[in-house]
Amino acid sequence: MTQEHARTRSKNRDFAIFLSSQTFSALGNSVSYVAIPLLVLHSTGSVVQMGLITGLISVGTITTGLFAGAVVDRVNRRRLLIFCDIARALLFGIIPVAWAFAPQMWLLYVVVPVAGGFSMAAQIAYVAVTPRLVGADEITKANGRLYASYAVASVAGPSIAGAVSGAFGPAAVIAIDALTFVVSAAGLFLIRWDDAPAEKIRRSFRSDFVAGFRFLWRHPVLRTLTILLSFLTFLTLGLVDIVIFHVKHDLGQTDSVVGVVLAAGTAGTLIASASVARIRKALGFGASWIGAYALAGLVVAGIGFATNVIVVAILIATFLFCTGVAGICSMSLRQEVTPNHLLGRVTSTFWTVHSTLGPIGATVLTAAAAGLGVGPVCLAIGIACLAIAAVGAFTPIGRRTG
Repeated sequence: MTQEHARTRSKNRDFAIFLSSQTFSALGNSVSYVAIPLLVLHSTGSVVQMGLITGLISVGTITTGLFAGAVVDRVNRRRLLIFCDIARALLFGIIPVAWAFAPQMWLLYVVVPVAGGFSMAAQIAYVAVTPRLVGADEITKANGRLYASYAVASVAGPSIAGAVSGAFGPAAVIAIDALTFVVSAAGLFLIRWDDAPAEKIRRSFRSDFVAGFRFLWRHPVLRTLTILLSFLTFLTLGLVDIVIFHVKHDLGQTDSVVGVVLAAGTAGTLIASASVARIRKALGFGASWIGAYALAGLVVAGIGFATNVIVVAILIATFLFCTGVAGICSMSLRQEVTPNHLLGRVTSTFWTVHSTLGPIGATVLTAAAAGLGVGPVCLAIGIACLAIAAVGAFTPIGRRTG
């Protein structure tokens, strides 16, 4: 066996383990994606509080993003991923223990944003790790495989959450959520490849964030993506809360049906991950990203007026297909054009900046849905998404062909 062949086999093995580990981590995220809103709805009956919790999760990710990129570029990234998994397992494990005695809403307001911060750090680390685990010409394909594994986890997660919540209550679902992060951490321990810090130079976190922001701002496509995604995040961060409220409140369905609807919907992510490389190759980056969000706008506009859960599931699947295509294209482009030593900082800056308006949007739009109804709010969101996609066509995004 040649040395080159041995290195290839080792990389393939490490990526396979990494993929499996991230699948369990994604399963944990997808379980909490449904379980936390259900827990809030069961405890308070309020879609507004659902939106507040979702907004606080985003606040946690934004706050973490201010320094997480610098941490990712300074430390061993594999070990950081393990630490984030263990931290989330402990944090989510506290919730079912507390709920065994009595609902403690204050605990959610404390634990969930902190867990969101660790999720942000883990996401930045995995984006930075992926190019080192595969060749440069395999990045989009590897991201597609990661998204495919996330899609499988996303299908299983809501189904598990809905079924377990219907039988034992949403607090029991959080216990399963904690266990998935334990399994994910165990998988990462098996990876032989140990990533050294990308950069040993020590600077202030402020200067590191500025370095990431400067690279983003100087790159025409990344700069425009960051700006437009800020508005799209404002519009869509609270969409899952609105859909859960619509299915439970307007359509009168059970927790189990909510889980099935969201699980069926995430099949769109699986389709996106399997087809995104071909779509980008055929249409180019600009047409793929703009077309995805234009279609997403049409879909969201129809969700609030859907009176059948099957139709809601199909529309959610289409929406997640669109955001999956756009998200994979965006992440792959960022990995392709960013030097490795900057990748953590650029990724954290990108996510931090474009997520800033998310908590406000989640709070405002869920409150609007409670006051005005889901239909008018979804229509307004859809029209705004279409307008943003149209603006994108006249920017550097629209001119990007690769």
